[in-house]
Amino acid sequence: MRDDEYLGYDAVGLADLVARGEVHPTELLELALARCARVNPSLNAISLLMEEVGTRLAQRPDPSGPLAGVPFLLKDLAQDFAGYPTSGGTGPLRSVPAERHSLTVERWLAAGLVIFGKTTTPEFGSKAITETGAFGATRNPWDLGRTPGGSSGGSAAAVAAGIVPVAGASDGGGSIRIPAACTGLFGLKAGRGLIPGGPAVGDPLFGAVTEGVLSRSVRDTAVMLDILSPPDPGAPYHVPRPDRPFRDAVTEPPRRLRIGFTSESPLGTPVDADAVRAVTDAAALLADLGHTVEPAGPAIDGRQLAHDFMSVWTASVATRIDEACRVSGSRPGDFDIDTQVLAAVGRSAGAPDLLRAHARWNDYTRILADFHERYDLLLTPALGEPPIRIGQNRTPALAGAVLSPLLRLGVGNVLARTDFYRELVTANLSAVPFTQLANITGRPAMSVPTYWTAAGLPLGTQFVGAPGSEFLLLQLAAELEAARPWADRRPADSAVPQSVPAR
Repeated sequence: MRDDEYLGYDAVGLADLVARGEVHPTELLELALARCARVNPSLNAISLLMEEVGTRLAQRPDPSGPLAGVPFLLKDLAQDFAGYPTSGGTGPLRSVPAERHSLTVERWLAAGLVIFGKTTTPEFGSKAITETGAFGATRNPWDLGRTPGGSSGGSAAAVAAGIVPVAGASDGGGSIRIPAACTGLFGLKAGRGLIPGGPAVGDPLFGAVTEGVLSRSVRDTAVMLDILSPPDPGAPYHVPRPDRPFRDAVTEPPRRLRIGFTSESPLGTPVDADAVRAVTDAAALLADLGHTVEPAGPAIDGRQLAHDFMSVWTASVATRIDEACRVSGSRPGDFDIDTQVLAAVGRSAGAPDLLRAHARWNDYTRILADFHERYDLLLTPALGEPPIRIGQNRTPALAGAVLSPLLRLGVGNVLARTDFYRELVTANLSAVPFTQLANITGRPAMSVPTYWTAAGLPLGTQFVGAPGSEFLLLQLAAELEAARPWADRRPADSAVPQSVPAR
């Protein structure tokens, strides 16, 4: 098989070739590794290469499973492979091996996937970009000067550049949908409890986080949902599953839907004209397909929602730093300055403040539930603007130098009230203000690559469904994929331009 032939298949297609004996997993791994060597130096999409693991998996006799023989990459956050570190995008954890596989990794191995590395992520997954002090900046294959999003930015870059057809991802505030929107991929965040995590974690971020994948085709994500969604007796949530495989969704058109759409930022911040056009364009396409589409949105106080989301997130970052220091022997000052700021703010909040913020999540859930009484789906931009430039949200060195001694003094309460912290939050959320709602409410949501800017940049559109609507979302995504195919729309080959450093 040639490289151009490899690029023409999704994961299901490659698995079919393996099952028919037309290609061997070792050949596919060689193609993936060659592709990686060619494009990754310019992208910095892979944080850990596990070639020896991939070789062993590719040489398994009689490969079996729904995706047997397909090359695959894990996200370097919570997707533990025993004996190898899960860095979470941070330097202190780069040498701490995982004791056992995570449940998702066990299921991917059982599905026959050939795991050969891990992809970059911002530190603890805390940004909508993928830039860290430990690993540098990960770049977008569509424009090497721009971000592939975060926190699953490395996986998005790897899939968009053709290293693998599908890769591991996770979503706690948009971390599947944002990178999908930045790189022209399909990304579905499952609803709360459908994909069990564990065993090391049970209910991260009060149920806002879910594992998943980024893919080029809708059917790859559907098959992955079948692989990842069986119930786990140790999971904190048990939710109903469809009585048929998710894969069936891609061959069955959806019923005619009622869809409300809005392009107004819930933060009240400006929304780029291209993001507005992406939504109006999608609305017109949906109407052409026979759906009822009209302007509408849930009446949620987006600024309060952002505050309540960040209250929980910063507390989570503080606990993650504490745990990382415990297992690695590192110090809080060994982490990125932005991470230290988030942790300081998280430590400054009292338990009553944290619980009050989390209690308000119920208010947003009920308001969105009321919206879904009237509409099947909510349509919004996935991003507030096209993928931002590398370094645009980077904390200036001078600010970092000033903050470091202040953080050592334990001034979290003061920092939480500073313009710097407010600007840090706004910078991180104003470009991506639409995605956190689905995490807080536990609703399934997806980003679909229906739009490209005049400059050739992807800009996905987001759909948010009611509880249990994953099958419906996949049906609609497959209908949009057929009406406006995107799989063959690829970025130019990202051969290493020596003038563009990975950092």
